[in-house]
Amino acid sequence: MSLGADFQVITFIQTRDRPTAVAFYRDKLGLTFVVDDPFGSVFDQNGTGLRITQIEGFTPSPHPALGWQVSDIQDCIRTLTARGVAMKIYEGFGQDELGIWHAPGGTAQIAWFEDPDGNLLSLTQV
Repeated sequence: MSLGADFQVITFIQTRDRPTAVAFYRDKLGLTFVVDDPFGSVFDQNGTGLRITQIEGFTPSPHPALGWQVSDIQDCIRTLTARGVAMKIYEGFGQDELGIWHAPGGTAQIAWFEDPDGNLLSLTQV
């Protein structure tokens, strides 16, 4: 089997409350809304699709579900916190005042936050 040369990646996030999730990803994260259909809501992430599907009784994983590599993590965090998004602070992890964890050797900076369903999301700057 081959995906062929013209495939595109699409990511999925599950929610218990699709209207609340759509508002979060559109208004708080600033993703471009594309379309709603009976089975989900689709956003564009610079050419990669994000499909939000409602699952009754959904329970999020404690591990990151989705993340974005950004060029200026501090600016992204300041923008998100101004929109009401709280960075997740892990006790004893050594994150800075913005919630950024600096990988040993300075190769990456990572920050985490949750969507309204508790899906763990991340920002990474390399």
